[in-house]
Amino acid sequence: MTNQHTFRRWLLAIGPVVVLASVAGALYLTSPFGSLDDMASASTSEVMWMMTIIGLLAGVMPVAIGMLWFPFIKSLDNIWVHAALALSAGILAFIGIEMVEEMFENGEAIAESGAGTVELAIATAVGVVGIAGTFYLMKTFSQWRLDAAMGETNPGLKVAYMIAIGLGLHSIGEGLAIGTSFATGAYSAVTILVVGFVLHNITEGLSIVAALARDADRPPLYHFVAVGFLAGGPLVFGSWLGIFAFTPVVAILFLAIGVGAIIEVIWEVTELVRIDTGAAISKINAATFVGGVVLMFLLEEVLVEGYILG
Repeated sequence: MTNQHTFRRWLLAIGPVVVLASVAGALYLTSPFGSLDDMASASTSEVMWMMTIIGLLAGVMPVAIGMLWFPFIKSLDNIWVHAALALSAGILAFIGIEMVEEMFENGEAIAESGAGTVELAIATAVGVVGIAGTFYLMKTFSQWRLDAAMGETNPGLKVAYMIAIGLGLHSIGEGLAIGTSFATGAYSAVTILVVGFVLHNITEGLSIVAALARDADRPPLYHFVAVGFLAGGPLVFGSWLGIFAFTPVVAILFLAIGVGAIIEVIWEVTELVRIDTGAAISKINAATFVGGVVLMFLLEEVLVEGYILG
């Protein structure tokens, strides 16, 4: 029985990887959006529909694949569930740092365009207020939940929703990248970005189910659907925005909102672990937090940026 249980656990662990590899490989080899050149003369509704399909493939689908790890994480002992939460915090931290870098890149674009001191000051203010304001609003909104969680047995579901909201704001930035590539005629880049985001966003599903697995009770299926769309669905909106209303200042605004949300979500995850153990930091949690950062670096900088885009 023990060997069967171990074998089943390994199947649960590698299953999502097999699904992801199959989907990403199919997208890369078939280049389903290789005919985007034909969309140059398409109507607005046709373009929005195409961006919707692309957004769902790059955003919602990989999050759903990542959520397939729920049975595996649920089968682990509590110490490893907390480690998975720390891993998710590391993933979120890397995403937040990446978004800050993108904010600076857009600020540089504003400066290189010949903008004056006033424009640069406005862009800076948008970034600072966006980060601080989002953190404060989300913290205030969730404070009642944090207080109530002390007496609850299943606060992980609420934290999963907060994680999904933070990731959803991050997905807007990914959609901006796809939309602006399409709008500037870089159609070949669209397929590459989709494949890259598919590989990248599977970790978002893992982050969400790490919180859900902490609870004793398994949530109904509709919660999985809801958090999946919250995390990946906004990529569709971002792609629309990238086509029709992109400016560096708009990008900085949404990136700043995403950064503020990510910071607050990391706080939430830390609080969830602290509620369970009395201490948010342990050697295992610290190691898996660093592991989450390293995992995202390998996926984003090495695999996507270095291999696929390179």
